[in-house]
Amino acid sequence: MKKVAIIICVLFSLNGFSQNANKLTSEFNLEKKVAIQGYDPVTYFKQSKAVKGNKELSAVFEGVNYYFSSSENKEAFLKKPSAYEPQYGGWCAFAMGDSGEKVTVNPYTFKIIDGKLYLFYNAYFTNTLKSWNKDQDNLKTKADVNWRKIIN
Repeated sequence: MKKVAIIICVLFSLNGFSQNANKLTSEFNLEKKVAIQGYDPVTYFKQSKAVKGNKELSAVFEGVNYYFSSSENKEAFLKKPSAYEPQYGGWCAFAMGDSGEKVTVNPYTFKIIDGKLYLFYNAYFTNTLKSWNKDQDNLKTKADVNWRKIIN
């Protein structure tokens, strides 16, 4: 009887993980289930720049696929994935704070704040990182609230 109870608990846990992964993949900014348009999330922290990842060096975290530019970066990510994930599912941090909208990003326009990666829209003469920098604390607080509403 004890074994049956353990098996049931494991099955429910896996089902919860699957639902969580599906929720993330449906809300994250992904192209063919790949985060950050295939850019290596670790290079933002280690090299302070966007570097395209390699499909052969990929890892999946909570249903989201990430590409890496080196096996060292992949290993670093696998040790602590949450440390490298982009905030707000990889959507524009400014738009998330300003209006709660999911707006695509330019992977080259980013900022590291308190050890977290924030990405921004930058096209057609509009760089939202500049607007974010003018009111970062307020926008970050609003973006955190808006993102929680989306993923819950």
